[in-house]
Amino acid sequence: MFEKSTDTAMARTGLVLTAVAVVQFMVSLDLSVVNVGLPQIATGLGFGALGLTWVIHAYALTFGGLLLLGGKAADRYGRRRVLQLGLVVFGLASLAGGFAQVPGQLVAARAAQGIGAATLAPAALSLLTATFPTGKQRIRAFGVWSAMNAAGGAFGVLAGGLLTQYAGWRWVMFVSVPMAAVALALAWRGVPTDSTTARAGRPDVLGAVLATAGMTLLVYGVVRTDRYPWSSATTLVTLLIAVALLAAFIAVEKTTRREPLIRLGLFANRSVSGANAFNLLVGAAMASAFYFTSLYLQRVLGIGPAETGVMFLPFALGVVVGAVLAVKLGYRLPARTLLAGGALLTAAGFAWFGLITADGSYLTNILGPSIIASVGFGLCLGPVVATATAGVDPRETGMASGLLNSTRQLGASLGLAAVGTAAHDRSGKSVTPQALSDGYALGFTLCAALLVAAALIAFGVVRRTNPAVQAERDLVPLRD
Repeated sequence: MFEKSTDTAMARTGLVLTAVAVVQFMVSLDLSVVNVGLPQIATGLGFGALGLTWVIHAYALTFGGLLLLGGKAADRYGRRRVLQLGLVVFGLASLAGGFAQVPGQLVAARAAQGIGAATLAPAALSLLTATFPTGKQRIRAFGVWSAMNAAGGAFGVLAGGLLTQYAGWRWVMFVSVPMAAVALALAWRGVPTDSTTARAGRPDVLGAVLATAGMTLLVYGVVRTDRYPWSSATTLVTLLIAVALLAAFIAVEKTTRREPLIRLGLFANRSVSGANAFNLLVGAAMASAFYFTSLYLQRVLGIGPAETGVMFLPFALGVVVGAVLAVKLGYRLPARTLLAGGALLTAAGFAWFGLITADGSYLTNILGPSIIASVGFGLCLGPVVATATAGVDPRETGMASGLLNSTRQLGASLGLAAVGTAAHDRSGKSVTPQALSDGYALGFTLCAALLVAAALIAFGVVRRTNPAVQAERDLVPLRD
């Protein structure tokens, strides 16, 4: 009787892990599959050089700005229900994006994808945290999550290149539709209905609106510095309004009678605050680096999209290797050591990327730094999630998961805006291979600097104790 109950519980946790892994695979694939098709999307719909970045920004802004609300909704209304809703929205938005006829339609579809992802991503990660709260199973579960994150990136860059070249760029949007349907079926079958906690207050919708509006204006102001200098009235006013909106968001969180979108006391946990600050900088560096690598291969070296997708594979597979290493080292080393070491290793790879030239090649300028940077990035993925959710009340796991996803996506958007603008300024109005190469090289160097800063945060803010190892020790008396 006891063995049957144990087997049932193990099967249920296995189904939850499978459903979460598929969701993460889909979200990761959607990010990378679009990157490879950017040049063809620009040609097909008539995007300008900087306007093209809004294919990324539109997704990142709605994703990052609404993740806190999505995490709160998962805690309040049930992770299973919110996960399924997010998958429906994500799939329909992907379908609409594939049929886009003008730039505005594609940007709107990408924004809608971000809304769907903002609901499903924190719900999925919260499910993982709640299902595997302690011990070795937790380390392995986050290892699987990290590996699927990397696998989605690996398949995404390959599929993006092949689909763009042989089927057309529209299929980089269509490909997410069947995946969302499969993920929805898995969630329906594998994720049990979770009980929701009765709450007196309502979710803080106003806070979500203020946060999203503030971050949107902030990125918009940075991106437009190519037309309006930093010292211009237009840029200054835009940035001041953005700061005012974000300040209002913080004030609302402190004073609202509704359930705060994010309980500010959560930041008193050094693991939570340190992991999120680390995640912000890593997100900024990685999004920018992927963007520059894709453009360098296609616009400078003249490589086609399909071959570009294949050339991204070593990076994505290196992330898988790093994630596996993080699982093996997670029992021996503190989480902050893995975070700092991974960030420094990735920074070294990006600094090597910064040596690219107009007459370079894949073997001399891309392959070596790709392997170094990818392994370092893989070392960070699992530990940063485990650290950011360690010691968090089970009723707030959705909130903590939403916060972590939010900092990564907002970091990606702000990083791409700031670093992309700096690279564009270095290149100037010239579109010669040499000018473009110089701009991309500066971008990679700035990405390396961001990762060095992330490593310093890991050492200076995150506590030395490895949360997963400590949790394993806490279980010893119970076993006896």
